[in-house]
Amino acid sequence: MAKQPAGSGPSQRMLRVAEEVRHALSAVFTRGEIHDEALYDTRITVTEVRASPDLKHMTCFVSALGRKPSAEELEGLRRIQPWLRKQVAHAVRLKYAPQLHFQPDEALEYAAKIDTVMRRPEVQQDLHPATRAPETKGDEEA
Repeated sequence: MAKQPAGSGPSQRMLRVAEEVRHALSAVFTRGEIHDEALYDTRITVTEVRASPDLKHMTCFVSALGRKPSAEELEGLRRIQPWLRKQVAHAVRLKYAPQLHFQPDEALEYAAKIDTVMRRPEVQQDLHPATRAPETKGDEEA
């Protein structure tokens, strides 16, 4: 099997396994089996998982009910990472149980920032130029 070029992005297997890990983590968070004081009353959403090429590390992007998780919530996720790793190992059959690394998902904040920029008058002027009045043909009259 030929290797992919370095800059070609994740393989199909990496994408598939990452999505399975996302589903497994989402199921754990949905069941409410988390017993950490920092996460007690928090609804965690796993928005994306990215796998390393060897599938031994997974970066999990999380949000807390549509907002960026606090530092305490991220620390709580890091504390229960070994237990979550075990849950993922039972749900997803891999040779090695992947290490889980949690990062806040900032995609919504970035999208809101882009939306704000796109609504600025100078940008709108470039996107939708005002229709110009037809040029008068003053040269023909003279």
